[in-house]
Amino acid sequence: MKTVIEVKDLRKTYGTLVAVDGVSFQVSEGEIFGLLGPNGAGKTTAVECLEGLRRPDSGLIQVLGLDPQSEGKALRRRIGSQLQESALPDRIRVWEALDLFASLAPGAADWRGLMQQWGLADKRKSSFSSLSGGQRQRLFVALALVNNPEVVFLDEMTAGLDPAARRTAWDLIRAIRERGTTVVLVTHFMDEAENLCDRLAIMDRGRIAAAGTPQGLITTYASEVRVVFTAGADDISFLERIPNVKTVARHGPRVEVSGSGPVLALVAHSLVEHGITPLDLRMEQPSLEDVFLRITDHPITE
Repeated sequence: MKTVIEVKDLRKTYGTLVAVDGVSFQVSEGEIFGLLGPNGAGKTTAVECLEGLRRPDSGLIQVLGLDPQSEGKALRRRIGSQLQESALPDRIRVWEALDLFASLAPGAADWRGLMQQWGLADKRKSSFSSLSGGQRQRLFVALALVNNPEVVFLDEMTAGLDPAARRTAWDLIRAIRERGTTVVLVTHFMDEAENLCDRLAIMDRGRIAAAGTPQGLITTYASEVRVVFTAGADDISFLERIPNVKTVARHGPRVEVSGSGPVLALVAHSLVEHGITPLDLRMEQPSLEDVFLRITDHPITE
């Protein structure tokens, strides 16, 4: 696959604060690549260096074969950006914002088509201040795409949105990739990265702690699954003797059995053999949250 972004040993400091500390990664054409990590991990700083908005202290950056610092003007014609702190004048109307951005972009897309594509046609004459959070995000995405970018950067696109609006935003992100645009997604939401990203890099305290596909990272760092069910006062010590079972823990009526392989089938079979048939028996797969805890020893919200 063609590499469209290459970063080697990127470093950026602010006085004594090391925001990005020797970060390296590559992004392939046509994929959704995620930078995942808590607030303050260095994700936005790294992306702003890629966009040419900040000058790194050291390291190599190539975006579409261009240096963001020395060839920034040429690069900005080929990328789109939805910044973490995006805003427009309160009174500007949806069509005015799209028309303005299109007038500044050589070879711009038909902004009327973008307005229709991103579900903003019925808000054409609405002011920015009257839009809901989800509608504003749709407008920012449309503005980021108005110059027909080859790569688009989306920084915390769903922050502050309600669950329904977040799901709608996920569909928008997938639609961007489907139109042939490479997406760099910056997020601190584990479920978002797991659902959307083809590959991702987990950042923590300015460094990349791990990188790969979501499932690959889960398999490598958090392969154990949990079988969960509710039990009364029944003796369940027999579960500890089942092959593939690592631990059995009670939390009030809730029982958690951790293990690997076909542990769900083995636990279910053993329970039935002992006359226990819980109605809520289920398996909980490990997630990127478990991966983050394993490789950093602290929760992402810390």
